[in-house]
Amino acid sequence: MTENAAMEKELLFYEAYEQFYDMAAHSEAFSAFCADAFGEDFSQDGFSDIAQVNRILDYIPEREEPHILDIGCGNGKMLGYLQKQTGAWIYGFDYSRNAIRTARQRFPEKSDFIQGVIGQVQYPPDKFDMITSMDTLYFAPDMPDFLGQILNWLKKGGVFFAAYQEGEVMPRTENAHTTVCAKALAQRGIPYEVFDITGQTYDMFVKKRQAARRHEADFEKENRREWFDMLMGQTEYADQSRESFSEKMARYIYIVRK
Repeated sequence: MTENAAMEKELLFYEAYEQFYDMAAHSEAFSAFCADAFGEDFSQDGFSDIAQVNRILDYIPEREEPHILDIGCGNGKMLGYLQKQTGAWIYGFDYSRNAIRTARQRFPEKSDFIQGVIGQVQYPPDKFDMITSMDTLYFAPDMPDFLGQILNWLKKGGVFFAAYQEGEVMPRTENAHTTVCAKALAQRGIPYEVFDITGQTYDMFVKKRQAARRHEADFEKENRREWFDMLMGQTEYADQSRESFSEKMARYIYIVRK
């Protein structure tokens, strides 16, 4: 067994994500669903809609051709959008071979995409103006250590932008300052800003569920019923009240400036 094959065998959700990114590369139904549900097709397997991604633009340092790294970049569509808006050099790593293959094909200019795992990928110090993590910090085997690594990769004046959700992979805690992420930042003495977007996320769940239903026939035509079922399973909370949702789920954006 090769080193990559051994690594892939041990990774959380690896096969599921390989199947997901293979589907995303070929499904017109899924692309149309993403644009409908999130305002832009970034092949989302979560809840990063265009409003959240546009918030990133507000924090990118005003430099000519900024260098942006996305941790767990998937197929690179979000980075491609940021590049189009800013002229940035874009970098990303993801453990999915299918995702990285697509990213390299779609965005070959001013870019560097590699297959790699959090905690193992290395970059030089002071390389990036902006680092993003959209629902990927959960995969860090040692979150305080990895946050220190992120700060090392950032240039002075650089910004780390992280979308972080509780209630699924990570347990729901009391508030934005009691999450595993917040505690890891505090452990390393890293100041941060945080925004609670739980309410907006509930609205997004509702919109995502409605969009899935609108595209059900499209998935059926492609013989991809299982992916429609996945979307409905992901959005069961949309059938509950906002208050009930907030008791079980939370979503935050953390901002760290170097």
